[in-house]
Amino acid sequence: MKTFEHGGQIEKFAFDLGCSVSEIIDLSSNINFVKPQINIDFNSLDISSYPTYDKLYEKIAFNYGVSSSQIELFNGGSSAIFTLFKHLNLNSCTIYSPAYLEYKKASLNFGYELQTINRFENVNENVKENSLVIFVNPSTPDGKYYDLEELMQTWIENSCTILIDESFLDFCDKPSAIKYLETYDKLYILKSMTKFYSSAGIRVGTIVSTKQNIEKLKRFEPMWKLSQFDSNYLQAALDDKLFKNISKAINIKNKIELENILKESDLIEEIFESSANYLLVKLSNLNAKEFQEKLKPYKIMVRDCSNFDYLDERFVRIAVKSSIANEVLQKALKEIC
Repeated sequence: MKTFEHGGQIEKFAFDLGCSVSEIIDLSSNINFVKPQINIDFNSLDISSYPTYDKLYEKIAFNYGVSSSQIELFNGGSSAIFTLFKHLNLNSCTIYSPAYLEYKKASLNFGYELQTINRFENVNENVKENSLVIFVNPSTPDGKYYDLEELMQTWIENSCTILIDESFLDFCDKPSAIKYLETYDKLYILKSMTKFYSSAGIRVGTIVSTKQNIEKLKRFEPMWKLSQFDSNYLQAALDDKLFKNISKAINIKNKIELENILKESDLIEEIFESSANYLLVKLSNLNAKEFQEKLKPYKIMVRDCSNFDYLDERFVRIAVKSSIANEVLQKALKEIC
C-alpha cells in the first residue's frame, strides 16, 4: 500500500467485482454502521446567506461537557490536525505508533523532526523535551484504550505540547483527557464526531483546549469554513438523545459476535483487544492482500494495515458492522479455510 493511503476505496472495489457499491460488505471502514435519526428537510434550508455557528458550538460544547469558548471547529478532523501543526510551529513531534496516518503526513509536511514510539513494545520510551506529542486514544488501528495518568506526568515533566485524539472515544465508556485541561495548558484534544455519528461526508472536526489556546487558534481561521448543511446535519444528529446509548449497545453486541467468529477461524492468529468499533487481527498463514483476494467472491472488503508503522503485511483491521455482515464473514472464513 502507499504510505498515506487509508484504504476504503469501495467504488473501485465494486467496479473490479462488476457489482454495485450497495452489494459490498465494507469491513474496511470504521464509520459507525448505526445511524442517528435526522429529522430535518434539507430542501428547506436557507443557503442564500452566510452560515452562523453559535448553536452548533453550543451543542457540541454541551456534548463534551465544556464551554463554547473551549472549542474550535474545523472542516474535518484532518483539517484540524494540519491547522494545529502549522499553528504550533514546533521543532519536533513524537507520535505513539501505529497511529492515524495523517499525523505522520502533517509532521513531514510542516518540517517537524519526527520520532515514532512503538507503543506495542515500549509505551514508556523517553520523549524529547518541548516536542509535540501525539497519542490516539482509543488507538488506531487496534482500538486499545490507555490509562494516560503516568504518560501525562511524563509529558508534562518534559514540557511537551500534547494532542490526544479521541475520535473513537464515543464508542466506549472510558474517561476523556479533557479533565487534564484544568491543570495543564499545553493540551489539545481532537474530537471527530463524524465517526460515531456515521457522517464522514459531513466535514466537522473539533479541537478542545483552554480558552486562551482556542482564542489563538481562531485568529488563523477563516470566518466561514463549514457549510449550512454540515452545521444543520450535526445539530440534528445531536438532537437524537437516544442515539448514544443505542449505538454503543449495538456496537458492543456486534463486536462480541465478530470476536467469536474470528476466534473460530484458523486463518486468524491473534485478535487485539479493542474499545473501539473495529478489531485488529494478525493473520496466520496469509498476508493481507491474499486474505482480501479470498474474500472478494463474498464481496467483503477489509483494511490492509501494512502501511502502519510497526505492522507488516499480516495485519488486517475488520470493522464492526451488522449481524448480517458478521454472518457473511463467518460463512466466508469457514469456506476459505
